[in-house]
Amino acid sequence: MPLALTTCATASEASAALSREGARYLGGGTLLVRAVNEGDIAITDYVRTTDPALSKIEVSQQKLRIGASVTMAMIARHSALAVISRAAKAVGGPAVRNMATVGGNLFAPAPYGDFTVALQALGATVHTTGGDMEIDDFLARRDEFRTHAGPGAIVTAVSFDSPAEGCFRFVKVSRVKPKGVSVLSIAAVIERDAQGLVTAARISLGCMADRPMRATAAEKALIGAPLTKAGIAGAVAVIGAKTDPITDPVASAWYRSEVLPVHFGRLLLG
Repeated sequence: MPLALTTCATASEASAALSREGARYLGGGTLLVRAVNEGDIAITDYVRTTDPALSKIEVSQQKLRIGASVTMAMIARHSALAVISRAAKAVGGPAVRNMATVGGNLFAPAPYGDFTVALQALGATVHTTGGDMEIDDFLARRDEFRTHAGPGAIVTAVSFDSPAEGCFRFVKVSRVKPKGVSVLSIAAVIERDAQGLVTAARISLGCMADRPMRATAAEKALIGAPLTKAGIAGAVAVIGAKTDPITDPVASAWYRSEVLPVHFGRLLLG
């Protein structure tokens, strides 16, 4: 069966077009086109939009807003987005980064979705044609958005407050440098007081579930502690709490569980 392509002028029109059975939103195509090429016959109609708002990057004081159609390559070379450029550069190689979008990465299943791990740690808001959602809530419901069975909306942008200098940390662990598939990824925003004690922490893990997840036990364990080997010991001990790591050709669930505390500790002390 041939695939149809519907191009809409606005995001709202694209959202409406997705009500058709078999219609799926086409952004950069790194996920959707691969699914079709691998034989997903449930997809019969590509829907895309030329709405320029989805390709905008807006910087307002400490607030950053990135359109869903913005690519990883665009983020990597934008001076105002230097704080998250490392996470964008962790997505595939140059060819993939030229196509992979912010919106698409939000739906990437483990072991992909490294940029979304960074967005979760940053406490991003996900903007859709149906309203705004905190990223934790969006990730919990993203299967509804993927199939358009629930909200009937598409992602238009993400926004977040730019963290203070030195607060954001990110690492992607892979067997093949620099563009290998993730063994795991970790992002954290750590705030400290004048004495160096942690006052707030948001930690996100990739590959430790089927989608990025918060490490809430480790977040709580860090509060009031210094970032020293002894100070972070409690957080390192519980970083794997409530995780359900994936097993794939890159690494087993057991291996991911074993190396997570090691890389988490290095991230905090680095």
